[in-house]
Amino acid sequence: MRQHHVAGEKAFVDYSGKRIAIVDPTTGEIHEAEIFVGVLGASNLTYAEATWTQQLPDWTGAHVRMFRFFGGTPKLLVPDNLKSGVNKASFYDPEINRTYGVMAAHYSVGILPARPHKPRDKAKVEAGVRFAQTYILGRLRAQTFFSLAECNQAIKLVMQRMNERTMRHLGLSRRELFEKVERAALNGLPAEDWEFAEWRRARVNLDYHIDVHDFLYSVPHALIRAEVEVRVTARTVEVFHRGQRVAVHQRRYMGRKHGTDPDHMPSSHRRYAEWTPDRFRRWAGKIGPNTEGLIIAVLASRPHPEQGFRTCLGILRSYRGLDTARLEAVSSRAIELGVLNCKGVAALLARKPDDAAAKEGRPAPLLDHANLRGPGYYN
Repeated sequence: MRQHHVAGEKAFVDYSGKRIAIVDPTTGEIHEAEIFVGVLGASNLTYAEATWTQQLPDWTGAHVRMFRFFGGTPKLLVPDNLKSGVNKASFYDPEINRTYGVMAAHYSVGILPARPHKPRDKAKVEAGVRFAQTYILGRLRAQTFFSLAECNQAIKLVMQRMNERTMRHLGLSRRELFEKVERAALNGLPAEDWEFAEWRRARVNLDYHIDVHDFLYSVPHALIRAEVEVRVTARTVEVFHRGQRVAVHQRRYMGRKHGTDPDHMPSSHRRYAEWTPDRFRRWAGKIGPNTEGLIIAVLASRPHPEQGFRTCLGILRSYRGLDTARLEAVSSRAIELGVLNCKGVAALLARKPDDAAAKEGRPAPLLDHANLRGPGYYN
């Protein structure tokens, strides 16, 4: 029995069972891309594109581009029970994937998965998928593609031809029927496209930071040891605790590992927030090149430069108000001996030059290296 669909009510979405080949231009290796298909219920206007996978980023991204193609959104999406969209298929209470649900909410669209074992629920999308699959693959079978973008450009032209082709039983094309009965029934698009976000849970470390893809982001220090939810996009990292957003950071891909908001620090830590390796180097450089070299050596000796900040601060504070030539000599000697801690530099600084040795042109006697480098080497 033929189903009748209300204009603007439903869009049926699924992946084709067949794939399209794309050749790596460098290696000649063939990769197969999936074919996503979306069909509007009343007009049969069809959207299709190739994606590398059926995973969540590709699945949701294809929806965003489909809505842009339609120029609006239907009231309901009807997916077959693909894992990227539906965590658990159920006749009564299907469990929608959280990210897919958030994407749909951004567009004010409901999700009504096809019911298990109900072929009529799937008929529209299966018919659309079959037709689009045959139409696309049939017309592109003689072409070789060397990138996903090149393949999608060809699919776009094929789908344009398909949507403008007259349907014999109606005497109208899909595009004409869409313009006549369905475009006005669609809801408008939001001001901005939805952006894919990954959701994960994290435990706040003792240093009030969480780990996200090998970078560290701060949260208010009162949440130490708390479990939080993290929303990660290509541009931002947002942290939520009990449904409330408690932190937002620009996402890091390189450079310093820590992203720290001074407002998240205990008051005793905030005075250190503006410390950077460059700041210490500039400070030391005002004394002289040997002192700058000593500070660079201290920073380089630690697994992370931040671990040397307090040592640098201690050395430079001990240099205040002293003769520049004397400080440069001490810094040079510290580099020579490998003395890279406050205690050792203070010992060199406290040592007085041997006058007799100086008169004869002999170097002053060396201090015991072990004592200089002793237990406080990394202090």
